[in-house]
Amino acid sequence: MVFRRPTADGAIAHGRIDYRLARAAVIADVRQGLVDRSEACDAHPELVRAAAQVGVITSGTCPICESPSLVHVTYVFGPRLPRHGRCVTLRGELARLAKRPGTHVAYVVEVCRKCSWNHLSHRLDLGKAEIA
Repeated sequence: MVFRRPTADGAIAHGRIDYRLARAAVIADVRQGLVDRSEACDAHPELVRAAAQVGVITSGTCPICESPSLVHVTYVFGPRLPRHGRCVTLRGELARLAKRPGTHVAYVVEVCRKCSWNHLSHRLDLGKAEIA
């Protein structure tokens, strides 16, 4: 679902979708024992590899193992990109993709390099919302 809001000039701007509430619910379920830690820390090996190679270090700690090895990995989907998306390694790459014609969507995934915790952090339309 994409939320749109009118801008000052009457155009429609696409918003950023944040998944903090879903993240908080999963963390609460793990801490209460409703979800096993192995189920929450189940990152795909390719995601763990991307986190180790191109992940952008965050200031936070892992909510599961409390390690400071939490990173963000960004994948972009859109026209003329592979079906499995493209893992973006540089901030400049996002800006370049935002200038391409067509709708490009970026998904930022939070990954712990130590325990393999992973959760979708946020989604945004490139060129339509602030790149963060």
